[in-house]
Amino acid sequence: MPITLLKKGEKGRVREIQGNDDVRHRLQELGLVEGVEVEVIFSQGGKMILGFYGTRLAIDDKVASRIIVHK
Repeated sequence: MPITLLKKGEKGRVREIQGNDDVRHRLQELGLVEGVEVEVIFSQGGKMILGFYGTRLAIDDKVASRIIVHK
């Protein structure tokens, strides 16, 4: 399921990041890779803040919809 379906405070483990472009590679460089547990810190109005490895990452819903997670 895309991470956009998770609510504030919920966690999921990254299964894949879809696409084959610069955005995908940038997310991977930041540490958002397969197997990482991610928490939704904030989600409202098409914007999300994700937390993982002590880092917070702000993204829009277009990018977030490409992050596939499982609970």
